[in-house]
Amino acid sequence: MKHLLTLIVLATVSLRAHADIFAVFREQDGSTNWQYIANTSASLLIITLLVVLFFLIRAHRRAMRSNRALTDIKATLEDRVAERTANLRETAEQLRKREAYIASIVNSMPVMLIGLNQDLQVTQWNKVAEDTTGRPFSDVAGMNLWAAHPAITLSEQQVRSVLDSGETLKVKHTQRGQYSFDITLYRLEHDDDTGIVILISDITKQVNAESKVAERDKLSALGELASAMAYDISLPINTIFKRVSAARQQIEAADLGPATEYLLREVETVRQSAQQSKAIAQNLLELAGSHHNTRQIADVSAIMDRSIELAKDLFTNSDGLTFRDVDVRRNYATALPQISCFPSELEQVFTRLLRSAFYALDGVGSAEVKPRISVEVGEFMDSLWIKVGHRGKCLNADEQLDIFEPFFAISTSQTSFPVEHRLSYPYFIITEHHRGHMSVTSDEQLGTSFNIQLPLD
Repeated sequence: MKHLLTLIVLATVSLRAHADIFAVFREQDGSTNWQYIANTSASLLIITLLVVLFFLIRAHRRAMRSNRALTDIKATLEDRVAERTANLRETAEQLRKREAYIASIVNSMPVMLIGLNQDLQVTQWNKVAEDTTGRPFSDVAGMNLWAAHPAITLSEQQVRSVLDSGETLKVKHTQRGQYSFDITLYRLEHDDDTGIVILISDITKQVNAESKVAERDKLSALGELASAMAYDISLPINTIFKRVSAARQQIEAADLGPATEYLLREVETVRQSAQQSKAIAQNLLELAGSHHNTRQIADVSAIMDRSIELAKDLFTNSDGLTFRDVDVRRNYATALPQISCFPSELEQVFTRLLRSAFYALDGVGSAEVKPRISVEVGEFMDSLWIKVGHRGKCLNADEQLDIFEPFFAISTSQTSFPVEHRLSYPYFIITEHHRGHMSVTSDEQLGTSFNIQLPLD
């Protein structure tokens, strides 16, 4: 089109070079040659139309190519969109599966998992946490940790220290004979939502299993020691019996006058002491074999009676007071049910309690009034209650704390409770072997009372 305009301009300029631009269209006589004008105009028009047609065809071809290109681009774009959509769907599905997988791992963990943000608000709460606390995640989401789980044994200072320092914190929380927990706190590197994770693992069964293994080893060692001691004690005791018997016969055969009665009385005292030593050795043997793996159904009142009879053969204080001289008041409820227990172990427990009460009576009583120990066995709700009480020397506050602790326990008192009078092993038998409870109360006015609770089931 630009070329055509250029030609027209040039023709116009060229025509202006003549004196008469229309001279070419005139006849010699000056009249207008209309035929020539028509032919020229038609030629110019045809040429113009041909040029226009050429450009139209060219534009059409360009448009066709553009349309084909657009069609190809559209088809390609649709394929790309479809491919991109498929990729997005696949990625979303993978993310969903990964989230479900991670959620499944978190909820399948055998420990409590709690996630907190920087404000110590709950952001994660797995299935174990829901079962333990009885609260679903929807109820505790966004709540403060201690509002969501008031029983948790962590302080805000401990949690804040982990958030600030980034160091992992491990805490053990144990209630003897009831539960044991391992608590681990660690901070996440990227804390967009959850800043700190708390893992609470219930290791009660593991600790109990380890305790049983340690207990078995200790009992085995104790059994060997008690058996060896009983054997070693029995040798000099048998020698004493032989010599006392021979001395008694010689004294009775000899004519010693007034000294005979005195000597026989002293020999009898020695014989009784030897008999008591023999009973102690026998008790050591029974202690060595007291623990068995199977329980038995037994009558607690009968076990208490055997313990009292055993105490009569065992205990004599430095002033010559024997357990036979003590007034033992028994108060047993009627129709008491039998329980599943280890009878020989309970016998050892009752004997130790009677021993503790007997030695506390040192200096108590007179020729007219015998020292007294009261024994009660009763039933209350779903438990048997055993009470051994006396009005002898009372226990102070520190002694009441120390009496059930092992001999290696550290006491805050300057004069801790003597090792030989502690009751840590009886306490262990009651609380660990029989799932019961044991306590002591002591008062100057009311006296001292050892209380045992044993479950009936």
